[in-house]
Amino acid sequence: MGKKMLFVVCCAVLASLFSGCSDNKGAKKFTVGFDSSFPPYGYVENGQFKGFDLDLAREVAKRNAWEIVLKPINWDAKDMELNSGSIDCIWNGFTINGRENAYEWTEPYVDNSQVVLVKKTSGIKNLAGLKGKIVAVQTDTPVQKALSAKGAKEALGKTFKKLVVTPNYNNAVMELEAGSVDAVAMDIGVAQLKAKTSDKFMILSEVVVTEKYGIGFKKGNTALRDAVQKTLKEMVSDGTAAKISATYFNGRNVLILEGASAKKAPPAVAVKAVAPITKAVKKAEEAAKKASSN
Repeated sequence: MGKKMLFVVCCAVLASLFSGCSDNKGAKKFTVGFDSSFPPYGYVENGQFKGFDLDLAREVAKRNAWEIVLKPINWDAKDMELNSGSIDCIWNGFTINGRENAYEWTEPYVDNSQVVLVKKTSGIKNLAGLKGKIVAVQTDTPVQKALSAKGAKEALGKTFKKLVVTPNYNNAVMELEAGSVDAVAMDIGVAQLKAKTSDKFMILSEVVVTEKYGIGFKKGNTALRDAVQKTLKEMVSDGTAAKISATYFNGRNVLILEGASAKKAPPAVAVKAVAPITKAVKKAEEAAKKASSN
């Protein structure tokens, strides 16, 4: 075998070894699918992708030495993107409720509620006040399903003049501001941000439905799901996740995920239990010696 050929073979062997190491450690690229019009979880600002979920994902990737790819997706096409392999997960205020068996889920990390955003001048004070009104929701969201036929809040939805479905919450809020809809049923985190950045809006105190957010992976992809969840729990334990939350939620920690559990020391009672037994054995031995000497 010539030197040149030997060099090529050696390189190939080394490449395969390094490739094997990479596979054992995890994905080389970590592609996160998200809705880019869903602040504060994921959005575009000055041409940059920002958001609570995106910052969490960046930190997870950093700790695993993965190259992160943030991919804005059409929310209607999220399943196609995931099943085709063009994204590794859906991570952007993604509701578990009603989708429990459709994905490989992490444990819930945010407890989210669906609320109603209205104009302060609308005169609407509660959910009953939505009777005869036009209410907007984002497509393929739990609140849309809850207010529609056979949904948990179908009775409430039937009181509306019309339930309008929009592609995203930005469009819905624009329609609210323009007066083409009377209210928007939406995630509380997004609603709070809209109410904070504009004095035109307010949130009704009554909650439509409650739900929990998780990170959704393709069915069967438990290895990557477990790796992400493990790292996220470590971030909760060391306080990094809480710091990221504080940045987007006015100093609040919205995470409900428990941190990585520490290794527990053997219970002290097990050690103490040995002492009485040992003493009893010694007494028995001494009694036996006395008996033999007599």
